Amino acid sequence: MSTIEKSYLINASPEDVFEALVNPDLIQNWSGDEAKMEAVVGAEFSLWSGQMFGKNLVIEKNKKLVQEWCYEQWSEPSQVTIIIKPKGKISVVTLLHENVPEKSVNSIADGWDTYYFGAIEEMLSKGGKIHTASFRQNTKQVL
Repeated sequence: MSTIEKSYLINASPEDVFEALVNPDLIQNWSGDEAKMEAVVGAEFSLWSGQMFGKNLVIEKNKKLVQEWCYEQWSEPSQVTIIIKPKGKISVVTLLHENVPEKSVNSIADGWDTYYFGAIEEMLSKGGKIHTASFRQNTKQVL
């Protein structure tokens, strides 16, 4: 199993970034697909019509989100930790994704850049609706 570590600069406040991570309507906006999410510790969630699913482990509003992430083809769950810090008028987002299966590391790392934080950045900085429904098709091929 591997670990993915990344940092992102997002042109939005920590409050807006956090909301984009936990509000199912905003998630559906930036992902272009069905999402179920609730900003409650212990709540189960699903993204991309249930392809990725899991449970919220830690929630510190506007600061930190820790989740157990599952994918039906993985033998065990992974853990995602997202930390959001203000830097002037932007946010610095640090991602730690642990226990990622070796065969999925490259596709998951690219997915964080393109389909997750890239999509969130685009939605928040431009205020427009974006859709990355192609993630579902691409994910089935590489995971």
